[in-house]
Amino acid sequence: MSVISKLMEASEADTDVLRRLNAEGDDFSKFREVDFTFKCESKDKADTVAGFLDDFQYGKASVIVEEDLYMVQLLIEMPVTQNILLCVSGFMTCIAELYNVEIDGWGCIAQNGT
Repeated sequence: MSVISKLMEASEADTDVLRRLNAEGDDFSKFREVDFTFKCESKDKADTVAGFLDDFQYGKASVIVEEDLYMVQLLIEMPVTQNILLCVSGFMTCIAELYNVEIDGWGCIAQNGT
């Protein structure tokens, strides 16, 4: 799949998540912790991806090992307005492509009320 196709697919999936958050009454402009997850084939690859993300201060990266699965979790404190979220998610898709790993999407807790 081409990078453009991956970006278009991610944009569609991201918009679906934003619709679900909207249904929960989310205030998209409120800052919250958003986690992006990368699936890696080895601990070395996960360490390399996490190191890159930490070195350039894109967020707080940590390597998670569950059985034979290596993941990098990146935590970013940010609002999730559509334009901001799609830009950051698209960038994470490009990083996944650069390192030949899989981006497993993002998640956050809806922020509403005070």
